[in-house]
Amino acid sequence: MKPLMLAAMSLAIASLTPGAVAHAQTTTEAAKADGKAFARDKAAAAQEAATTRPDAERVPNFGGVPGQSGYFDDPDRMSREAASQASSSTGYRTMRDSMDRRARFDPQDLDAVIARSKTLSEDPLAYTSGMAIGGSQGRCVPLPAGSGSAGRYMATCNTGYTASEEVKSCRISLEATTTSVTEYLYYCPRFDPDCATFDLPACRYTGSHPGPCLQGYKDAWGLRCTEPGDPISEYTCSEPVPGQRIIRTSSRTQVTTRRNESGCADLAADSSCRQDAETCTDSDPVTRLINGVSVTQPCWAWSRSYTCAQYTEAQDCQTLEGTAGCNLVREDCLTDEPCRTWERVYDCPVPDQPASANQFICDGDVYCIDGSCETIEREANDEFKDAVLALNAMNQARREFDPDTLTLFKGTRNTCSSKVFGVLNCCKGKGFPLIPGIQLLVALGCSREEMLLHQRDAQGLCAYVGSYCSDSFLGVCLTKKKVYCCFESKLSRILQEQGRQQLNKPWGKPKTEQCLGFTIDEFSRLDLSKMDFSEVYAEFTEAARLPDELEAATEIQQKIEDYYARARQ
Repeated sequence: MKPLMLAAMSLAIASLTPGAVAHAQTTTEAAKADGKAFARDKAAAAQEAATTRPDAERVPNFGGVPGQSGYFDDPDRMSREAASQASSSTGYRTMRDSMDRRARFDPQDLDAVIARSKTLSEDPLAYTSGMAIGGSQGRCVPLPAGSGSAGRYMATCNTGYTASEEVKSCRISLEATTTSVTEYLYYCPRFDPDCATFDLPACRYTGSHPGPCLQGYKDAWGLRCTEPGDPISEYTCSEPVPGQRIIRTSSRTQVTTRRNESGCADLAADSSCRQDAETCTDSDPVTRLINGVSVTQPCWAWSRSYTCAQYTEAQDCQTLEGTAGCNLVREDCLTDEPCRTWERVYDCPVPDQPASANQFICDGDVYCIDGSCETIEREANDEFKDAVLALNAMNQARREFDPDTLTLFKGTRNTCSSKVFGVLNCCKGKGFPLIPGIQLLVALGCSREEMLLHQRDAQGLCAYVGSYCSDSFLGVCLTKKKVYCCFESKLSRILQEQGRQQLNKPWGKPKTEQCLGFTIDEFSRLDLSKMDFSEVYAEFTEAARLPDELEAATEIQQKIEDYYARARQ
């Protein structure tokens, strides 16, 4: 085998002619030349690109400055523009609508419905029975009672002090005393620097006289001075001035007057009293002898009056303290320090409401004529559609979105007045029914806006923020303003109340709270699954046929029977 392979190789080598070998060498050299030329071109292009200033026109597939380049300087702009375009985006609306329409139920409400269903399934014939064939009505059996929370509300009461005024008076007298005072007279040339020695509290300037005559002459009328000396200043001092010559001494009686206010010291020091008026009670005569000296004063005694506060402890929290289920949440001071009026805030269950009508499940009714039987179908109660609409309440978020501020569930600020420890209360809250006679309440001092607030709060649309004192006397609050944030729906209120707890974002001070909505970021951080919507679920009406419908159907059926009965006669 090996000799055959060697023979074949020898034959192949012999077949390569000199011309073929020369052609192969030429092709190889041409390929090397092309490679070198290609490398030189690329090296030149790379060198040019490295040494030439960048130009946008030289960048392949570059068509100018893209609009997205603005995000480099303001990265948050991307979020803002996305938020502003979210409401017009079909995909975003589809996603949000799907989330908003999704019904969510509290676990305890689901457990209640399941328990009720089990009760029906254990003995279904106890609630439905055979149908009457003669056209008479079927049997209706009341359904088991449903369960649900009626909600809670914030109730307030007051504790502290009440204040009353009492006028008190005291007497002030004028006391006059006399003392003998020795005075010392001193002279000093007016322009003498030594006169500054008499600038003392015990000395006073009392006049001047001409100095010694420097030049003059005598005539028949006496000595005439043509060149008088410098004037001499006179100082009278109540005590000797060291180093100065006393001209003469004299004594006089000095009268001193002083108002003796010791009788009013206690009232003046009492912080609960304020001074009103002071009246002169002794002005006749105005001149009196005091140790032989006549002393004249316009008034010798006065009467001063003070208005003082009398504080009495008071509170009106007995009812809330004794109400089962009411829990004290906080205690707010309504006045400045020292605080004399407090408001206590309790979390209370809404009082029992009138029980709703029983619900029934009824047999279908059958009416037969000439052997042809038809079942009378009864439509469900009209209130059922309201329950279905309530299940779609999450659409409220879409309806309340404010594109200008990019916020959700914004409320409106409402206030009402309440007398502290008083009878008139224009806004007791949703725990109390509206009092009949709104006109009477308006006449007593409640405004129509306050009545509207009471009505909205009774419907569960308002959240209580807090109170502040609007009228006080001597540190005691007389009237307080209660502040509420009211919303378009009960669901919005619940989202605001419980959402603020999740975000650790309490209401602001009652005087300044503006009921702002949630930002998009805040709303995205809410966990709706942890919120209690039982107050809303309690209002859902389960599908049922009520007795009034049964009665109406019976009357219609009776009229049909009467018609055919008359036709057969």
